[in-house]
Amino acid sequence: MQRLLGEKIGEGVFADVHAWAPGQIVKLSKPGIPQWVVQHETQMTRAVFAAGGPAPEVLGEVTLDGRFGIVLPRFDGPTLTQATRTGAITREQAGAILATLCLAVHKTRPPPHALSLREAMHARLRFGGSVLPERITTGVLALIEHLAPDDVPCHSDLHPGNVIMTAQGPRLIDWLGAARAPAAYEIAQCHVLLAEIGPEHADDPERATVNSVLQAEYARLAGIAPAALIRRRCSPICRSSASSSCSAGPCLTCGSG
Repeated sequence: MQRLLGEKIGEGVFADVHAWAPGQIVKLSKPGIPQWVVQHETQMTRAVFAAGGPAPEVLGEVTLDGRFGIVLPRFDGPTLTQATRTGAITREQAGAILATLCLAVHKTRPPPHALSLREAMHARLRFGGSVLPERITTGVLALIEHLAPDDVPCHSDLHPGNVIMTAQGPRLIDWLGAARAPAAYEIAQCHVLLAEIGPEHADDPERATVNSVLQAEYARLAGIAPAALIRRRCSPICRSSASSSCSAGPCLTCGSG
């Protein structure tokens, strides 16, 4: 017998989030999203969790009316965005938390057949309802070919709204855009999401503090010079990725709040 969906508790570009069994949610793909896209997110989430990283545990996979879904824990706790806005966590602390999560992901071994940045970007632009002109998307995909091949696992959507502050520590959700990419791409993507485009941060006058602390703390933890993280050619790639997501809707949550 097919289980019935519970209440809808979140919505994003590629999926809806519903209550599932007690203590669980199901992240169900939008109609038309192919199974391989969901399988990629499942694979990346499982790999990071298995390595002791900050991803949720994948509890199962389901198919409902031709839509593919992932069953995940329902985390209790505010998002990092909510915690900073209530004053429970300072902007400086938020930046340090993001830097720690970012480095933890980068230290994880990428799973076999993980998508490259070019493959992941192509899928995002194809299925995310991008409003970008074709000449820009073509140029962005070409730029990716010139990035240094020092690929690490990247979450690619790391911002305070995708971090749940649980009693067991911060957990990073929404791994759909994860890919093998240079670490500098992830840091540039964080900058774009926090300081330039991210609509959920637009009304926060102190958002630049979160970004600057993230950049400096990541460099310190990784033992590299801050200048080494600057890759100008990453900026248009990141802006295209963020624009394609923001134009289609809000980011997913994992049933928090």
